[in-house]
Amino acid sequence: MHHWLKGAALLVSLALCLSLVPAARAGGESEFLAGQSKACPNCSLHGAGLKRKDLSGADLSGADLSLAVLHRARLLRAKLDGANLANANLNKTDLKNASLAHAKLNEAMLYETDASAADFAGADLSGAKLQRSRLIRAKLDGAKLGEALLTGAHLDEASLAGAILEAANLVEATLRRANLEGADLNNAGLVDAALREANLKGANLSEADLFAADFTGANLEGADLSDSRLTRAVLTGANLKGAKLKGAIMPDGAVHE
Repeated sequence: MHHWLKGAALLVSLALCLSLVPAARAGGESEFLAGQSKACPNCSLHGAGLKRKDLSGADLSGADLSLAVLHRARLLRAKLDGANLANANLNKTDLKNASLAHAKLNEAMLYETDASAADFAGADLSGAKLQRSRLIRAKLDGAKLGEALLTGAHLDEASLAGAILEAANLVEATLRRANLEGADLNNAGLVDAALREANLKGANLSEADLFAADFTGANLEGADLSDSRLTRAVLTGANLKGAKLKGAIMPDGAVHE
């Protein structure tokens, strides 16, 4: 009987421990929302109101922040790797040096956000609103930016190797010395964009609108520019070795055969 009682007590103790697990997690989220902690990895923060919060250095890797309001929040050096920020409001947020590798940011709002030197490698930014954002020296290798709005965005010296920018709006964006090797810019809008000394080796710019874009000193070796519009574009010193230009409207208005 004694052994049976010990076994029963053990089972009760185990059941109590298991019942406390969800409460402990909820407590962690409560502490984070109350500003008592900056570590909340894998937390459920869907729709959380974090406007103007100072979350510098916070660990939110893998957290669900979909539809969260982070307007003007400080996320300097924050860890958001693999986090879900779909449809979140990150307008005018400070994301400098933050890590958002493989994060979900589809349809998110990042208007005038400063994400200089941030890591978005492999992140999904499809349809994101990034107008006038600062992404200087940001890492966006392999990121998905299809149909994203990047009007007037600053991407100087950013790395976008292999990134998907199909049908993205990059009108008046600056991409000076940016690395776009192998990037897909099919049907993208780059009217008046600054691409001086940018690396576009092997990039797909077919059907892109490159009206008055500045490619001075850019590397376009092996790039696909077929059926693109290069009217008034500046190609001074650009490397066009092996580039495909069939059907492209050249700077002088002539259609390349």
